[in-house]
Amino acid sequence: MSGAKKKAILSIEGLMDQPVNVKMTGGREVCGVLKGYDKDLNLVLDETREFLRDKMDPLKRRLSPDPNSPGMMVEETRYLGVIICKGTLVCVISPHDGIEEIENPFAEEE
Repeated sequence: MSGAKKKAILSIEGLMDQPVNVKMTGGREVCGVLKGYDKDLNLVLDETREFLRDKMDPLKRRLSPDPNSPGMMVEETRYLGVIICKGTLVCVISPHDGIEEIENPFAEEE
């Protein structure tokens, strides 16, 4: 092989210092500010909160009554602070504010 570098299809460079949601294998889900990453997709997150899962159905987030709004439910979280997510456990990284549609890099031109 020659020394040609592969070009990344997607980059998380634009998510630096922004809140992101991260889903990991095993069902864990966290939200924090992306402070760093490496080529293996190990992530450093700050101000991180983990969404707690329902014990009866581990695929659902745990809900509890909102003390400020009677009759409303809120997702239960726990504060973790600064964490490192091992890249082999990361399934999905998405901006906390929403998603942005991009051009399909695999589409064949007509």
